[in-house]
Amino acid sequence: MSFLFPSEEWLDALVEELKGNQQYRDAAKNWEGDFYFIIEPDEGLEERVIAYMDLWHGDCRSASVVTDEADRNPEFRIRAPLGKWRKVLEKKLNPIQGMMTGQLKVSGNMMKIVRNPKAAIELVNCCSRVPTVYPS
Repeated sequence: MSFLFPSEEWLDALVEELKGNQQYRDAAKNWEGDFYFIIEPDEGLEERVIAYMDLWHGDCRSASVVTDEADRNPEFRIRAPLGKWRKVLEKKLNPIQGMMTGQLKVSGNMMKIVRNPKAAIELVNCCSRVPTVYPS
């Protein structure tokens, strides 16, 4: 079964992947921070989607699609069109490089992310293992 990205079902599948992945848990054991991953309309996606994730010491304490950006005040907001997110999920764009080159727009202490590249890479590795379909 494949899951539509971005969607609540896709996030649920990612949370299950994270829970069962020791490499991610080890790489993110010191990470503390929550995110909005903001997927802007592009390539068949007609409306912006905001995915919230609370990542804490190798665990995902919460993950959901948020309808109002003002609902929460996460430490980080990473924003990009769907096409850029797809490149990240398909491992065609390294997330750290994407942030450094402005392809992924970051609000928050980017140095905290840059100092934890293994956690970011393992998160993307887990994302890439979720069977994914994209809007067309």
